[in-house]
Amino acid sequence: MECRWSKLLTFGDKVVIAGYFYNGQNKPCYFGATYEFLDDDHTCEGTIGLRAASEVEFGDDGHAIAWAMQQ
Repeated sequence: MECRWSKLLTFGDKVVIAGYFYNGQNKPCYFGATYEFLDDDHTCEGTIGLRAASEVEFGDDGHAIAWAMQQ
């Protein structure tokens, strides 16, 4: 997984991400995503799968991470 311009954290039994993308409207646009570990390897070599991704746009990465942590 490449995380250019993103924040990635291991949070308990999941991985949470705040990602940034350009939406063409000249404003910050962040999304939150939560992944779950699919095996017992919780290192960077382990396998993860998408659990949830936000459908709303956030104005900063803090709100995006907060959303992901609650999933």
